[in-house]
Amino acid sequence: MHPRQVLYGRRAEREVLDQLLQELVAGQHVVLVLRGESGEGKTALLDYLGATAIGARIIRVTGVQSEMELAYAGLHQLCLSMLDQLDNLPAPQRDALAVAFGLAAGAPPDRFLVGLAALNLLSASAGSRPVICLIDDVQWLDHASVQALAFVARRLVADPIALVFTQVEPSDGQEFLGLPEMLVTGLNDRDARSLLTSAVPALLDERVQDRIIAEARGNPLALLELPDEITATELGGWLHLPRTRALESHTGRIERAYVRRLRALPARAQQFMFLAAVEPLGDPTVLWRAASALGLDETAAAPAEAAGLIRLGMRVGFCHPLARSAVYGAAGPVELRRVHRALADQQTDPDRRAWHRAAAASAPAEWLAEELERSAARARARGGAAAEAAFLRRSAELTPESARRGARAVAAAQAELAAGAPDTAEQLLSTAEMTELDDLQRARAERLRARAVFARSRGPDAPGMLLDAARRFTPMAVPVARETYLEALLAAIFAGDEHLPPGQSLRTVAEAARFAPAKPGSQDPVDLLLDGLTAQFTQGYGSAAPTLRQALEATRVRGDATLICLTASLVAMELWEGTAWRDLLECYVRAARETGTLSLLPMATDFLAGFHLQAGNFVTAAALIEEAADLNATAQAMLPPYTPVILAAWRGDQAGAAKLTEIAIKDASNRGEGGALVVADYAAAVLNNGLGHYGTALAAAQRTTRGDHMVTRSWGLAELVEAAARLEEWEVGDVALRELTERTQASGTPWALGTEALARAMLSRGPDVDDLYRTAIDRLRGCRMNAHLARAHLAYGEWLRRNNRRSHARDQLRRAHKLLTNIGADAFGERARNELEATGETVPHRTPDTLDLTPQEALIASLARDGQTNQEIGTALFISPRTVEWHLRNVFAKLAISSRRELRDAPLDAVAATTAAR
Repeated sequence: MHPRQVLYGRRAEREVLDQLLQELVAGQHVVLVLRGESGEGKTALLDYLGATAIGARIIRVTGVQSEMELAYAGLHQLCLSMLDQLDNLPAPQRDALAVAFGLAAGAPPDRFLVGLAALNLLSASAGSRPVICLIDDVQWLDHASVQALAFVARRLVADPIALVFTQVEPSDGQEFLGLPEMLVTGLNDRDARSLLTSAVPALLDERVQDRIIAEARGNPLALLELPDEITATELGGWLHLPRTRALESHTGRIERAYVRRLRALPARAQQFMFLAAVEPLGDPTVLWRAASALGLDETAAAPAEAAGLIRLGMRVGFCHPLARSAVYGAAGPVELRRVHRALADQQTDPDRRAWHRAAAASAPAEWLAEELERSAARARARGGAAAEAAFLRRSAELTPESARRGARAVAAAQAELAAGAPDTAEQLLSTAEMTELDDLQRARAERLRARAVFARSRGPDAPGMLLDAARRFTPMAVPVARETYLEALLAAIFAGDEHLPPGQSLRTVAEAARFAPAKPGSQDPVDLLLDGLTAQFTQGYGSAAPTLRQALEATRVRGDATLICLTASLVAMELWEGTAWRDLLECYVRAARETGTLSLLPMATDFLAGFHLQAGNFVTAAALIEEAADLNATAQAMLPPYTPVILAAWRGDQAGAAKLTEIAIKDASNRGEGGALVVADYAAAVLNNGLGHYGTALAAAQRTTRGDHMVTRSWGLAELVEAAARLEEWEVGDVALRELTERTQASGTPWALGTEALARAMLSRGPDVDDLYRTAIDRLRGCRMNAHLARAHLAYGEWLRRNNRRSHARDQLRRAHKLLTNIGADAFGERARNELEATGETVPHRTPDTLDLTPQEALIASLARDGQTNQEIGTALFISPRTVEWHLRNVFAKLAISSRRELRDAPLDAVAATTAAR
């Protein structure tokens, strides 16, 4: 066997891969990312795995630089052999994948839905035998494919599927962070010498060997290629050793060695190599036709094949990916244009043809810019935002007329922003702003620049920029202007009022939006939300509440998955509208899952978890938090731990809350997102009220009420009242109660009025305390906000006990203790236990429940109990049906049941506290 095909050393790496195969044969899933510098042997390890995996189905994918701009090109390589199963997928997944691969026309599919379709294709293929996917050089795959593959990798649970990636280290890509990985480093000196002597038997002189081994630093490819840089005389060791070079990267040194071998070939062979380096698929039919157009026949490739640089067969391949990149880099601009032009004429795919033509262009051409624009539209229809941006960017470069070039640059910037590249978007906007943009285009550019700033950091810069853009739109496009004013308000809310620069407070932004032209009597959610929020920040909560309630209803009627729906859910929290909060987000999440519109799903899922937390459904909240975190990692969104830190606070988990708070503060401080800091203060107030640390709770609650903060200001007032009452800080409590009352009366919901009655009861020193507590309990029971109901029982019981009404106190404290311990609010539950013992009642400490469902198991069990099929649950949670089945088997075992029918009577609620405490 040729030394290039033999693994020298690598005992530890082979043991890892052998263990991987054992786990796969046992029916487990495996994910592994091999990281390392170029030439360290990552591809050789993939070859070893493929050769030793007897009986498994092997699928290989290789990233190619020239394919990086074509959306889903890499995923298409992965799925090509499985497309005969496409019709067996659920319709939304089948359609999404067909559109992504250009097999059908349709609306742009979301990348998550495409990823789910790929996951289910793999799952179906693994039904008969294990599947091993070897994905080499992921750093050269297109962005859409990388995201889809990362999505699949994070959702493998129950299928015998292995995904093994190689990635050059260091890499800018973040999609695979957190997945199991193995760092591939150089060979030790003994194995390096074995490889070197087997590759170059003529290398007899040990001094030369030592020098090459030292230069290569264990890099196998360097060991194989560096001898080519040394003359035959030097190899023999008769003359002095080569002069010491300055230290440089292996990649650069090895690529230069490949270039020297290239330049030693005849001119016709070099031309063929340039052609092969540009043609991404190694398709011999396309390659030979293009070669014929350049006047090359099969004899042109023979010297390159003899030199070991290229392999000819069913596919034309290079000896190493670095050889391809070295050859591509060695080609001059004239040579590259020639081969791109030849390849363009052989393409049946219009987008590849357009891309090659663009690479062959030496001067701007409107016809070609238009062709690229059409390719961008097709990429957008396939859901390839990064590919759309690349086509538009090149289209703008090839546009001869200034105004049209600027318009295309703005469109390219918008696509880059959608693809998650705000820095590139800003560069394009800078280019566009130097052209002859009209007023509307300049306004669009200004808005996009502000959105790019907001995408990078939800800090204090974006609100003012969005405000300027809204003003620019006002004379030309009023609906767009109003949308932009609403975006400015949202950006200011995220930034936090006290973190905004002078002259750009929430009130200032709201005052500007207040004078935006409006359509009288409009029932559009954007108009109602904008009018309501501007009223809240300029005229007060009471003035805004009626319009905001109308906005909630209008948004619920429309029922779609947009940013407007998420904005309305914030308004529902602000108004203590629990039902609207839940309905809006359930509608959003359902629509997003069904349609694949998932870019904001992590935040929506986190907000929905927040509802279940306040309602006392900690088990559901924990499951949704886990799902949001999973989606967040896949989408690489910047979602701070809003609900997780609040859940930790309600649980009384001091260590967990401290850790999450530290993460939230560091993350928010880096971005300037003051809103997240206020959430951390609210959580601290809840935590310390539960623990009985009322002084700390008071200080934290006061921080939440020092600015125009949505939601946390209203909720923080209730925490402030409790802490002040327990510390007998009556004046502080009364001031907080007055503002709380203004808000609760304007809201008028049972949750709001129950919160007010509880606050009044805590601060009252008169004869009406008993009635106030009972009113609070009745209203909170009616709106089913059980976490707050439990605390009302606790506060009432504590008051009764302090007033020596022990019998009545025990009744309330027993209710509080049961509710609080069942939902997992352990600190408040401990307060209830201590108070019960103070009445003379013995209360045993709670013992852990043996029915320990994970959050995802609990969520799947509840969905199955509601009658959803494995396919429906898998679609909802973005996992395969086999994974759903695997989780349900675990649930059945833990609950000692054997069927879905028994789930209806299973004690799922009884395990809520155990699950929530995880």
